[in-house]
Amino acid sequence: MKRSPPFGPTIQSKPPCCPVCDGRRIIKRGLRKNCFRQLQIYFCKDCGKYFMSLPGLKGVKYPPRVIARALCLYNLGHSQEETARRLIAEHRIRVARRTLSDWISGYRSMTTFHRLRTAAVRQFGHGMLKERTLDHQQTYQYKVHLAKLGLTATAVPPDVATKIKNYLLNVFENFSDDLFRDDHPTLNLNHQASQAAPDCNLSANSCQSSQPALRSSKSRFEILPLARTEKQNLANDLAALGLLLARKNRDRHPAVQDFMLANDTSTIACEVPVYLTGEDIAYYKSLGFFVSLPESPKPITGHIDVVQVRNGSIHLLDYKPNARQIDPVNQLVVYALAFASRTRLPVKVFKCAWFDEKDYFEFFPLQAVKAKIGVTTTFHV
Repeated sequence: MKRSPPFGPTIQSKPPCCPVCDGRRIIKRGLRKNCFRQLQIYFCKDCGKYFMSLPGLKGVKYPPRVIARALCLYNLGHSQEETARRLIAEHRIRVARRTLSDWISGYRSMTTFHRLRTAAVRQFGHGMLKERTLDHQQTYQYKVHLAKLGLTATAVPPDVATKIKNYLLNVFENFSDDLFRDDHPTLNLNHQASQAAPDCNLSANSCQSSQPALRSSKSRFEILPLARTEKQNLANDLAALGLLLARKNRDRHPAVQDFMLANDTSTIACEVPVYLTGEDIAYYKSLGFFVSLPESPKPITGHIDVVQVRNGSIHLLDYKPNARQIDPVNQLVVYALAFASRTRLPVKVFKCAWFDEKDYFEFFPLQAVKAKIGVTTTFHV
């Protein structure tokens, strides 16, 4: 079955297939220069067609990075005139208002936030995003979209929305950053436990350690068989456009996160810090969950790339370049257990996925830790 190419260009040096015949025998065949940049021309040996690696931007003379940045600025509350001025300041490129309008209209099917933009601008103006720099072994830019966060009750039950909102905003005020650092002498979770731990009373002795926290990305443990669904998702197109903002490979994660946070309707936060303690693991085991993680005094920590609220569920997404070649299920299961613990929510309200600009793989984390016995039973964490 022929699979359609990503809508927008990425930072890849060569397209994976010919947009005409889906052929794989592609070679470079010269450059085409316009007033702003040089475009690489490719030739397909299968069908004999020439093409550029910009399937979603055919005929556009402006650098793709400028187009992606313009969409972000506009959907973050700037008018078209303000967006044009910011582009001049940031990129030294003057873009006509008519051109900006064409970009906004042309990408409306993917930048779905346009449906909420008027009400969001009226309430928040340019202050839709709230962010904080987290110094957690490395630097993370934690960001929350306040306008979309206020609308979560329309996508999930109100009690779920309230708990998600409380946790995300609590990170700006009462969050124990020491849990995520290697250089702390001890870990004291008494205050944090009273604020966020849903399932047990954490003791001081069990949550103190001179050892650094474990990383969720390094977690390896046994899980139950689960169904993984491969699908095409709007996240693929948003990632393709977001990657236009990345100048280097190390910029890919923040570029995709920023683009999704600004332009879709469901992404409410990125780089969300979570942790899973030994007491959390013990509590899940007491409920009959199959959790083979050790009950260590060291918490397991992580940062969720993208948190979305849609279709009645909380979606935890991890951007993974070359997603088809990677299996981060263990990491995402830890994210789900940790986020459920911190927010006092049942694991059944979460869905996990990893993706890039081409592929999207999704599963229910509850299947990885809770075996079905007869009919499905309901329970709360």
